[in-house]
Amino acid sequence: MYILGINAAFHDTAAALVKDGRIIAAAEEERFTHIKHGKRPVPFSTWELPFHAIDYCLKTAGISLKDVDHIAYSFDPEGVSQGSVYESPLDEDLGTLVETNVYNGWDTLFLNYIKKSPEQLRDGYPHHLQKRLANGGDIAGKWSFVNHHIAHAASAFFPSPYSEAAVLTLDGRGEKATTGYFLGKNNELTQLATVDMPHSLGMLYEKMTTYLGFLHSSDEYKVMALASYGKPVYLEDFRSIIQVGEDGQYTIEDFDPEQLWGPGRTKEDPFEQLHHDIAHSLQKALEETVLKLAHWLHAQTGSENLVMAGGVALNCVMNAVIRDNGPFKNVWVQPAAGDAGTALGAAQWLDVQLNATSNDMRYTQPMDHVYWGPEYTDDEIEKFMIWAKTPYKRLTNIAKETAEILAQDKVIAWYQGRMEFGPRSLGARSILASPIHPDMQARLNDIKDREDFRPVAPVVLEEAANDWFERANVSPFMLFVYPVRDEKADQIPAVRHTDGTARVQTVNRDQHPLYYDLITEFNALTGVPVLVNTSFNTRGEPIVCSPRDAIECFWTSPFDALIINSFILEK
Repeated sequence: MYILGINAAFHDTAAALVKDGRIIAAAEEERFTHIKHGKRPVPFSTWELPFHAIDYCLKTAGISLKDVDHIAYSFDPEGVSQGSVYESPLDEDLGTLVETNVYNGWDTLFLNYIKKSPEQLRDGYPHHLQKRLANGGDIAGKWSFVNHHIAHAASAFFPSPYSEAAVLTLDGRGEKATTGYFLGKNNELTQLATVDMPHSLGMLYEKMTTYLGFLHSSDEYKVMALASYGKPVYLEDFRSIIQVGEDGQYTIEDFDPEQLWGPGRTKEDPFEQLHHDIAHSLQKALEETVLKLAHWLHAQTGSENLVMAGGVALNCVMNAVIRDNGPFKNVWVQPAAGDAGTALGAAQWLDVQLNATSNDMRYTQPMDHVYWGPEYTDDEIEKFMIWAKTPYKRLTNIAKETAEILAQDKVIAWYQGRMEFGPRSLGARSILASPIHPDMQARLNDIKDREDFRPVAPVVLEEAANDWFERANVSPFMLFVYPVRDEKADQIPAVRHTDGTARVQTVNRDQHPLYYDLITEFNALTGVPVLVNTSFNTRGEPIVCSPRDAIECFWTSPFDALIINSFILEK
């Protein structure tokens, strides 16, 4: 049974396809359209479905839309808070009373777009995708709306390595909830409690992202990086704003940052110590709060395992605090923890509800890698390069020859196998470099046109991780930070952030054989089993997807070489 999952309500529009407990394909729309996050998370963009990602998922399975048995959409319009005052004048059948202040007056349009999404999928697809999307059959009859936080929770638990776990979801908002607490056992997912709007840690972080001159719902990770340069000067301000109560509840007081700290920073303003200190204080307040929530959830469930999803769970510094100081023995985070992951979660939730026949045996398979996106053959890539009149050579030993280039302190673009699902490049669409020279961070930030305070991350052989990073073990998704060991710091200065940590990716040979072999060859040449790994894109652009994307990015950026499947392009 094929089940298609769709996320389109807010941002990071995406699609995923599952069959009988197995993931077939998953991808974000941005990779196909070159629009970062797929679209901006505004109510009048809700009609924009991830048509290209859907088409890719169907293509991977060799089916068309009419062959899909069920469609799961990761937002339920009937679940929006029933608190006030009117029904939709545009659609009398909507039947949901909505709070008029939730979407600042756009609520009717927002909810109607969502309710009409089956019709939009039936009739609104781009013309060039009609082969697989036209004549989709009874789409409305196949359609299910899945609660947003249930989709997050399902994406965290069902693909996790645990058959039993406490589940914590943290994001800006869903229909009503902003935080969700669940208990997962085999094929059951039981909701314990929620925190509802307007109290939202994700919205608080978004608000401060805007105040600090970044783009909200996009640049929160930059605030996390900036925080390392500050001190907790304003922590008490945030402690007074965030109040943690009983039963896993918390409240966030409405406040105006400008009344506390003066005019907000604009995009072109320089960073001052004030901004560093505000970011640091915000980050510390988030860590303290979520740590309290984790302790409450542990007391309720008694589980030794915690799994997390939601955009806030992409905060790898916070995740490390929960790992090191929290009550759980094991912590696992969905690698596509943001809203893109709800496409997978909605599909898996519906798959389990319809097809899992017993709760004694786990139905879904653990997600031990993220390579669920498109891939291209050597023949397809070579055909394009010949057509584009691009000079290239074929490598005879990809790992060995690429390691020799990296050992010369050159920067390469690396394009191999199926594209990653989620916001991290993890060795399929990556920029790689040697971590040995301290100026490499600045070089990469210049190449990618990034802010100079942004760190770059290491990838390390799984078996060597603990030798180079304190308490590091298995961390394949780059979702936790670890301190760089003092005795190793001088050997990998490019990946050591100003706070002494690094956002580590570990890799073993089963996950990505060629990637693993490359690092092994680099280690043989240098004695360092670590590379710098950052995403294969430039500022404001999504991670590359197609060979054309990769080659265009390569020729318009100061890389030294592009390794694309078996081929090398050099300047």
